[in-house]
Amino acid sequence: MGNIKVLDPTTQAAARAFTLAPRPASLRNLRIGLVENTKYNSSVLLLKIAAILEKEYGAKSHILRGKRTSGTPVEEKTIQEFKTACDVAIAGVGD
Repeated sequence: MGNIKVLDPTTQAAARAFTLAPRPASLRNLRIGLVENTKYNSSVLLLKIAAILEKEYGAKSHILRGKRTSGTPVEEKTIQEFKTACDVAIAGVGD
């Protein structure tokens, strides 16, 4: 994947470019971090995705953590936990 430009609608600043983290070639034996956004069914959906990734793609395990509200960023303690306990992360929505 190449660079992606993100426009921040809350500022007058120009678009800033960033590069996505490298993607693993396989999920085999990787630990998955799941972030649910507190919307209806988001945890249900993420847990079903985790089950598929473990069964069909060999992911090793998963942990599920939630945000305070859908409009807030992930808490720093969750980010730090994911850095040590997870190899990949998935953020999900519901409704």
